[in-house]
Amino acid sequence: MTERKAIIYLFSGTGNTRKICELYKKEFEAAGVSATIYDLKKGFEDMPSPKEFDMMGIAYPIHAFNAPHIMLEFAKRLPALGKGERKEYFILKSSGEPLKINNVSSYKLIGVLKRRGYHCFAEYHYVMPYNMIFRHSDETAARMWDTAKRLAPIEAKEVLSGAYHRLSRVPFGHIFAWILRIEHPAMRVNGRHFKVDMTKCIGCGKCERACPMGNIKRTAEGFEFGGDCLMCARCSFGCPTDAFDIALLDGWRVNGAYDFAYSGEPQQDPHPKYCKRAYKRYFSEAEQKILCANAKNIVE
Repeated sequence: MTERKAIIYLFSGTGNTRKICELYKKEFEAAGVSATIYDLKKGFEDMPSPKEFDMMGIAYPIHAFNAPHIMLEFAKRLPALGKGERKEYFILKSSGEPLKINNVSSYKLIGVLKRRGYHCFAEYHYVMPYNMIFRHSDETAARMWDTAKRLAPIEAKEVLSGAYHRLSRVPFGHIFAWILRIEHPAMRVNGRHFKVDMTKCIGCGKCERACPMGNIKRTAEGFEFGGDCLMCARCSFGCPTDAFDIALLDGWRVNGAYDFAYSGEPQQDPHPKYCKRAYKRYFSEAEQKILCANAKNIVE
């Protein structure tokens, strides 16, 4: 019997979406399906063809209620399928808040892929801590990650079974997503105006190596920033000395990794009322699904 193969085309800014994909990879391989995670970056070097795999997934962090620009470019790079051909795929996405408006983020991406013969049968959204806007407490980040660790394996099994799972439609969602897609060109302009405090910079080169667009160049005088920024925040979030100024969005800058294993004293989030009902609903629905799945496993 030939082993089934899956590929997940991934773009991850500071690693949250990658963590979700690793959970899926682990579950796939436990089920006897080999899984490849391909990291998208400028140029799409050596990108495997989906035709080489039995299953196909796409994963990304939500940017301004849209897929990052690189995901749309990736979709246009995929080989168009011939007449009568059809390939199913699933979507995994993450964001810092569980608002239903996030459901619109894949509309454009799904449309581009549909015209090329690809059809989305499942889409899942996971809440992970912000790398922009404000910093969640480590306690909240740990709760988000714990929920994902217990929920993603259940939903990975659904994907493996081919179960249909699409997120609910949002009235006027296409219009809303189209308006906010101004983020794509705006971030390319904003990225040209990044600055680095050279009194803090230790010359580690981490930012330059991490940039998926090759948009950061170290020079004798300091740094040069090109016009391909996606605002993924890898550079500023991962800077060990917090030396970045990210131009117009500097007031939303978050620096430094979260402690996803935090188990200490209760912490206060900086904005306890922010999307309070949405977070409560997300965690409640996730726990209900996890409990139902566990109960089913006990019966079986």
